[in-house]
Amino acid sequence: MTILRPAHADDIEQIYNISLVTGDAGEDASPLHRDGKLIGHIYSAPYVALSPETAFVAEDEDGVAGYLVGVYDTRAFQAKLERDWWPNLRSAYPEPQGDPELWDADQKRIAAIHHPEIAQAALVEAFPAHIHMNLLSRLRGQGMGTRLLDMWFSQARRDGVKAVHLGASATNAGGIGFWSSRGFTRLEPPLVEPSDRTVWFGQTL
Repeated sequence: MTILRPAHADDIEQIYNISLVTGDAGEDASPLHRDGKLIGHIYSAPYVALSPETAFVAEDEDGVAGYLVGVYDTRAFQAKLERDWWPNLRSAYPEPQGDPELWDADQKRIAAIHHPEIAQAALVEAFPAHIHMNLLSRLRGQGMGTRLLDMWFSQARRDGVKAVHLGASATNAGGIGFWSSRGFTRLEPPLVEPSDRTVWFGQTL
């Protein structure tokens, strides 16, 4: 049986692993990385560490197999990352040098730690909250993503959140289909800048 519950600090290693094995547009990114924690450093672990009240996991008999993390105020969270999360990582991972066109996957992730993407102003004004969700393959197709989303949305509504956004990899057809079928609207300029890499979605609550 799979249970949904708030994330705990001792879930973090399993969450790092999920981030890695779903990190290539929903597929396993392990072959791309020497350091298996880099994706989690950016997209999942800081939420569990800095906003555990808005982080949830799906756990079956084999352990944590999915998560949904997010924050209600994207701008405030970015400021918290700058204060409490990125400095230690920047010390641990020297900024890559040389031609960015020649960087490998690890170097690109490290560059993102030193120069994190700043949420677009029009996007966060209209959709101030944001989320990230990933499931291991053994949980897919069972409605667990929808259940996690409903849990997060239910709490967010109680806490007064009005709208949420997310970014999906442009090559993740399954993810794009999922979000499109769960009430999210694909966002276009001027709310978001055109991107070949990311499809942006938003939903009002």
